[in-house]
Amino acid sequence: MDLSTIYMGLDLKNPIVHSASPLSEKIDNIRRLEDAGASAVVMYSLFEEQINDEGHLLDHYLSYGSDSFAEALSYFPEMEHYHVGPEGYLGNVSRAKDAVDIPIIGSLNGVSSGGWIDYAEKIEQAGADALELNIYYIPTDPSMIAADVERLYVDVVQEVKKSISIPVAVKLGPFFSNLANMSQRLAKAGADALVLFNRFYQPDFDLEQLEVVPNLVLSNSYDLRLPLRWVAILHGRVSVDLAITRGVHTREDVLKGLMAGAKVTMMTSEILKKGIGRVSQILKEMTEWMETHEYESVAQMQGSMSQMHVAEPTAFERANYMKVLQSWRPDPTGRMP
Repeated sequence: MDLSTIYMGLDLKNPIVHSASPLSEKIDNIRRLEDAGASAVVMYSLFEEQINDEGHLLDHYLSYGSDSFAEALSYFPEMEHYHVGPEGYLGNVSRAKDAVDIPIIGSLNGVSSGGWIDYAEKIEQAGADALELNIYYIPTDPSMIAADVERLYVDVVQEVKKSISIPVAVKLGPFFSNLANMSQRLAKAGADALVLFNRFYQPDFDLEQLEVVPNLVLSNSYDLRLPLRWVAILHGRVSVDLAITRGVHTREDVLKGLMAGAKVTMMTSEILKKGIGRVSQILKEMTEWMETHEYESVAQMQGSMSQMHVAEPTAFERANYMKVLQSWRPDPTGRMP
């Protein structure tokens, strides 16, 4: 059974990649991920705030809203609260490359070119095989138009691509007025892959302390629906590789992602819940399913259920919305389903 795939020009032994998480802070965990079968590891993210803090520079885009809320900048952790500083991050990338044979993908998390350019170069010099730009930005300034938000993303990708020669993936959220057009613009800006989608963690309210508090909720398989739909729509229409990074928990999730058109499916929440050994279990289950259904390779199924290749392509658009709403029927016994 040929489980191999090619992602951003990287030859991978299978389509399961470990996405950025605290697990990759320890080299031993990266070794264990390789042993379990992970085909590549995206390192935990280096945050723009860390880079800016070290250089005593606060980028213009991070200041949106800070004039209105005096405490806004205090939401960012102090430097000593980050697990590893910028220089330590580079050292970990280098040690990870020496420790394993699978590709190591660096991760930069922020919203501007700023200090990213220097550290993109340094991550490449540390030995990373590729770089993932995690552009985590929520525009809250009412005067900032959509074109400015989109230009921010495009500018970051263009500037980073000018500074390094390794492949660049862009991890972005779904909140664009025309995601298909935005994907095309990022491809033209030089992105080698799009990683769909970033999870924007929503804060919660503490009613006793009257504070806004962080709230981490791990994904589940239902979260796969949104990236699955958009990968299926974009496959074959945008000249970049596509990766799914939300809601991948089972062999079915991996297989669906591949059939939609993804080159790789990225997994973290399932590993955090059930352990690193879960990767090898899913790979075994995938192989069994493929043998039963007479697939010889991953490449054979990639994109087979994309919008371009299904009998009803409108199922990915408005027709599916209407059909789902019309399909509901009450339980004959009177109970709610």
